[in-house]
Amino acid sequence: MSPQQHSANSKGRPVAVVVGATSKWQADGRNTKLAHGRPVDDGDLPVALRWGVGGAIAQKFAAEGFLTVLTTRAEANASALAAAIRDQGGAGMVVELDLVSERSIAAAFRRIREEAGDPEVLVYNAGYLEGRDLPPEKELLEHVPLEILDTALHIACRGPFLVAKEVLPAMRQRGVGSLFFTNNASSLRGKKRRTGESLYYPRAMMRTLAQVLTEEYSEHGVHVANVVVDGLIDSPGTRALPRAQQNPDAVVNPVKIAEAFWYLHTQDRSCWTHELQLTPFPTKPSY
Repeated sequence: MSPQQHSANSKGRPVAVVVGATSKWQADGRNTKLAHGRPVDDGDLPVALRWGVGGAIAQKFAAEGFLTVLTTRAEANASALAAAIRDQGGAGMVVELDLVSERSIAAAFRRIREEAGDPEVLVYNAGYLEGRDLPPEKELLEHVPLEILDTALHIACRGPFLVAKEVLPAMRQRGVGSLFFTNNASSLRGKKRRTGESLYYPRAMMRTLAQVLTEEYSEHGVHVANVVVDGLIDSPGTRALPRAQQNPDAVVNPVKIAEAFWYLHTQDRSCWTHELQLTPFPTKPSY
C-alpha cells in the first residue's frame, strides 16, 4: 500500500487515535483544580485551546478529514471535545481507556478496530500529575512513595509499550502509519524534580522506546517520532498561573503543536523527522 492510501472506516475516513485527548489543565481538569482550588472559566478561550495538546491535535486531524478517536479514562471527560469536533464538521468517537490496565487497553483497541478501523495515526499524549502535591521538603527520592513511581512507569513506559503493540502490526502489514509520542524536556536527561512537578524522569524511557521503534519499524513504512514540548502549554488552567501571566511569550500554543504533528504525519518518507523539540522563542532550549 502506498503512503497515499488509507486504512479507512465505513465512512471512508482514515483513523487517527489520540491517547489522552483531554487535558489535566482543561477548565475542570485535575491539575487546574489542584493549582487553583476550583475549576476555571474557559468561555473566553478559543475552542482549539480548551483541551490542551490532545484536544488541539484531535481537532486538527478531524479538520483534515480523519475520524478522530478520543481516548480518556472517563467518557464524560471528552464529551465537550467530541461535540466541538462535530460542530466543526468533523467526525469523532470517544473510547474509554485506562492505561494502567492491560485489559482496558486491549478492549479499547478492539472496539476502535471494530467500529472505526485500524488507525493510520496514533498520537500517545497521555500525562499524569502524581508527585505535584509533594511539598518542598519531600523533593528527594527517599521521600517519594512507590505508588507515584508506579504511576509514572505505567503512563510513560508500560502504557506506550502496550499501545504500540496494538497498532504497529497493522501499520507494518500495510506499510504505512504514524506513531507519535508527546513528551517533555525531562525526557532529555535526568534532573532534580522541582516542587510542583510530577515525577517525570521515567519519560526518558518513552523517548528511548521511540528510538527503538524507529529502528525496528521505519523500514516497514511506519513513521515513529518523539515530540518534546519544551515549555508551559497554553490551556485554561495554565494561562491563569502567575508565571504564564508574567511571561505570556514563554507559553506554547497547542494549535501550533498540533500543526507540528500534522507536519510530521505528512512528511515525505525520504526525509522523516524522528525527534522534534518545540521551544518558545524567549526560552533557552532544554538539553
